[in-house]
Parts: sequence; structure tokens; C-alpha cells
Amino acid sequence: MNSVSVFAATRHFFTLLRPSSYRLWSALLYLLLASYPLKAAPTQEPLTVTEQVYLSAHPVLSVCVDPNWLPFEAIDQNQKHVGIIADLLALVGSKTGLQIQLHPTNSWDESLIASKSGQCLALSALNQTPEREQWLIFTDPLLEDPNVLITQEQHSFISDVASLNNKTIALQRGTAMAELFTRDFPNLIIIDTDTEPEAMQLVSDGKADLTLRSLIVAAHTIKKAGWYNLKVSGQIPGYENKLRIGISQSEQTLRGILNRGIAAISEQERQQIMDRHLSLQVVSEVVTDYTLAYGLGILLLAVIGTSLFWMRRLNILNQQLSVMAQTDALTQLTNRHGLNLTLEKDLERAQRYQHPLSVIMMDIDHFKQVNDQYGHLAGDKVLVECSKLLRDNLRKSDIICRWGGEEFLVLCFETTQEQAVHLAELLLGKIRHHHFSEVGKVTVSAGVAQANPQDNAESLTKRADSLLYEAKHNGRNRVCVATENLDTMARSKEPNRE
Repeated sequence: MNSVSVFAATRHFFTLLRPSSYRLWSALLYLLLASYPLKAAPTQEPLTVTEQVYLSAHPVLSVCVDPNWLPFEAIDQNQKHVGIIADLLALVGSKTGLQIQLHPTNSWDESLIASKSGQCLALSALNQTPEREQWLIFTDPLLEDPNVLITQEQHSFISDVASLNNKTIALQRGTAMAELFTRDFPNLIIIDTDTEPEAMQLVSDGKADLTLRSLIVAAHTIKKAGWYNLKVSGQIPGYENKLRIGISQSEQTLRGILNRGIAAISEQERQQIMDRHLSLQVVSEVVTDYTLAYGLGILLLAVIGTSLFWMRRLNILNQQLSVMAQTDALTQLTNRHGLNLTLEKDLERAQRYQHPLSVIMMDIDHFKQVNDQYGHLAGDKVLVECSKLLRDNLRKSDIICRWGGEEFLVLCFETTQEQAVHLAELLLGKIRHHHFSEVGKVTVSAGVAQANPQDNAESLTKRADSLLYEAKHNGRNRVCVATENLDTMARSKEPNRE
């Protein structure tokens, strides 16, 4: 209120004071209301004519959820959808005009069945997988969160899940990670569970070697259940939770409306929701432990001590995960996830300013034979020595990463295809003449590709990978590069020694 409005309200107040107590209370109420600014109603996102027509005909969206997945979401005793996802969906509804209506179920499996049978039009938050794409289409991510590997404290750090043979991993059935791990890691023995807390309990009891959990849920669950014998032992790039809303395949217009609502959620709004749910859990757990009046002092100390302890633990964990997510633990090179964070932007920048950019994809020849003959420890030493040789012979502007297994990728800025071939041949020569401490001589094959104006990160690396396989097919220990007529040629400064 400005000074003029304050004066007018005060004058009106004293005028009303005289006649009656009714006017007195009215004046008090008037001043009280005038002192608070009106809160503007949330604005809705503009929709297309088609979307407006759809919304008029279908204003209610029935949603199935996971009834036992806190702090993300749950169905409480009043049959109400609660948690982080519930608040995000409510925000999407307010920004689009959709009325979100819960379709209650007793388990995640029941929610999947209800979705397939058409009892609910949408699933609240789930990862996109090939199996789910058989009956669903997916929105943009509503929430992103990394998955981490959970083991007992004494377990060593896990840098490569594919190297874990005959290890048991507990995963909740029906989840995206259970589907992906069954497909991608046949070396693991999967133990199905009904819930994620059950999977954590199996690891805590030593009945499973590891499990996979969302970082947010892991921190919440370990703290809540008191599983202090568990720890985060690794992260797998490419297996993050990208939680999307799944919708029946016929609802293309509905997906467009939901995407508008998701895009309108600011990072500040999303973070406020996260903070509210995660911090409230800490307070409620502490308060229920202390009820007597004389314990208020102990309660205060406990809250402060617990908060400082978990803030420190989570801060250390976040720092470790940040480094771990972008660095290969064995070779200390940038890993594939770390390179992917910038590769698309680097490529777009080179295309915009018409600067040459090339990639070299390399693979150690017959590496499986090295592991089989000398053992995996010797194979690891070969990878470390090879990484050091490559790094020491690159230019400062080049970026090298461990692409996966025994495969490396070099990103060469301001480098034409011919220059990249020359560099690749130099690197192959260095490795070819190096004596590896435990296995003797090792060779490497390489494929070289230069970015063109139509390339994206995937097409560029895929072309280099195809040329690498061409080099393998032509006898290994050589560089293969695409010529102008899309044929391939093999170049090598020395004859094949294998």
C-alpha cells in the first residue's frame, strides 16, 4: 500500500469506529485485507485450437501411479496421490487446465495392468523402454534423476557392470531398469522383488550382491530404514531415470498438451518441490522419536546433528558422483557420458562457423585373447598403458575418452579428415612399437570420420565406428577412412603383424 491508500484507510477506520462494534470489526477486517497484496492466479499455457477443442471434450485425465514409491509418489491412507511426482502433475494440470484424477491401485504391477486395459489414460512417471512403447507414447521428461549401484560397505567400487560375472542384483519386477538390465547384462543374476525397499533389504542381509536405486530414493531410504551397512558403489552412464508421463498411443494431442505443461515448469518450481518433500521427511522422522516436554533440548540437538551429518554425507556423495559420472575409474580418461555432455554442442559450433572437426574411433585388437591368456588384471594394465600412450601423444586441444571396453574415441578440433588420418597413424605407430609390461606387443585399429553439415553426434560417431569395423575386417592394425565416393581405404605405415 502507498501512503495515500494508508491515509484513506485510516480515516475511514476512525469514521467507522463511532457508530457500532459491527463497523469496528468491519474496519479491522478492511485494514487486514488491504495490507496483503492479492496473489495472482497461475496463468495457463496458450494452447492450439486443436488442443483447446480436445481439452473441452476431455477435461479430466485419469492417472495410474506407483502406490509405494516415496519420496517420488505414493497413495496415502486417504486414497490421495502424494509425493514429488504428485506435486509436479498438479503443476502441469494448473498450467494446462487439465484435471488430474487418480485411478487407485494396490501395486505398480496393478497400475501397469490398468494402463494396458485402458482403465487409466496415463501412467504418472516412468522410464521409456521398448516394451512399454508397445502400448504407450511418452512425454518429455517430467523429472530426471541418476541411478546408482548400492552394495554393502565392504564391496569394492564398480567401474564396469559388464565385468561382474555371476553377481546377483535385486530389482523390482516391472520396472524399466529390470527390463534393461535383463537385456543388457546377461552376466548378472537378477532377483525379482515386489518392491524396491525389499531389494535394498536383500542387499543389507547379504542375500543379493547389489541393487540399483534412484539417487534421491537411495538417500531417502538408507536414512529412513537405518541401512548404514550400505553404500553407493558406482553409477552406470546411460541408465539414468528420465521419468516421463506415459499415455495411450492414440492420444497424440494429449501428449502435446502435457508437454506444454512440463516445459512451463521452471527449475525453481521443480527444486522447491524436491526440497519440500526431502526436507519434510527428515523432520517428521525426528519428531516422532521424542515426545516428552523435557526432551525438547535433546530434540533440537538431534535435528541439528542429523541435518549436518546428512548434509555432509550427501555433499561428499554428490562430489564423488559428479567426478565419477564423467571419468573412467580405470584409465582416468573422460568416459562416454562425459564426452556426450559436450559433443553435440562442439559439433554444432564447428558446423555453425564452418570449422573442420574429426573423430578417431580406436579399438585394441584381439583384446579378448589378452584377457583369456594373461587374465583380466593384465588386460586392465594394457588399457591403462594404452590410455597413457594415447594421451601423451595427442595435442592439447584434442579430447580423448574411453568409449567403452577396449574402445577409445579422440575428438579432434580444427582438424580435417586428412590431418586426423595422419594423427591416427601416428598413434597406432606409438602403440605398435611399445612393449607392454605383461603381454608384449599390442596393436590397435582405427576409423576416422570428418563431420559434415548434416551430421549430429550420433551419425558422426556411428560413421567412425563403421570405419573401425572396416579396419578390423581388412586385417586390423590399420586406419580406415571414407573416401569421397563413400568407398573405404585402409592405410597403414607398417604391415599387419597379426
